[in-house]
Amino acid sequence: WLAEPEKLWAPWKLEGEELWQGQCDAALIWIKTQEDAGIDIVSDGEQFRKHFVHGFLEFVDGIDWAKMTTMGIRDNRYDADVPTVTAKISRRESAHGKSTAFCREHANGGLKITMPGPMTICDTIADEVYGKRADMAMAFAEILNQEALELQALGVDVIQFD
Repeated sequence: WLAEPEKLWAPWKLEGEELWQGQCDAALIWIKTQEDAGIDIVSDGEQFRKHFVHGFLEFVDGIDWAKMTTMGIRDNRYDADVPTVTAKISRRESAHGKSTAFCREHANGGLKITMPGPMTICDTIADEVYGKRADMAMAFAEILNQEALELQALGVDVIQFD
C-alpha cells in the first residue's frame, strides 16, 4: 500500500502525514512479525525508504537529483541512471532519526538498522567533484558516521553497513 512492489525506485502512493502513518503501520507489522517469530533484534524492514541507498542520500546536500548520469552499477553488471554529486557533500539532516525513534519506542527488544556503506554509495552515484572514488568514499564515511552516532544515541543496538 506504500509503493508498487518489486519496482526499483517506485514512487510513494501516499504523501505527507498519510505516508508517515502508512510507513509507521508497515513498520509496526514488520516489528511484530519478527518479535512473534522469536527474533531478538528486529529491524524496521526498511519501510521508511523506497531505496536502500537513496533513502539515505535524499538527506545529503551536494547531490543533484535532476542531473542523472548513466553509469555501470555493481561492477558494471548493468547500467542505471543515477544522481550526480555536483558539490562537496554534507548531511542536511538525519535520514533515519525520526523513523528510528518511532521503532525504538515500539520494539520490545533490540533494534537494528541497515545503512549503505561508503563504497555501496559510490557504486550508485556519479561524481563530478571528488575525482577519486576513495576521496568520495571517505566523504560519505564521515557523514555516515555522523548518522550512526545519532542512531546509537537514539537506542539502536546494531547498525549494519552494507
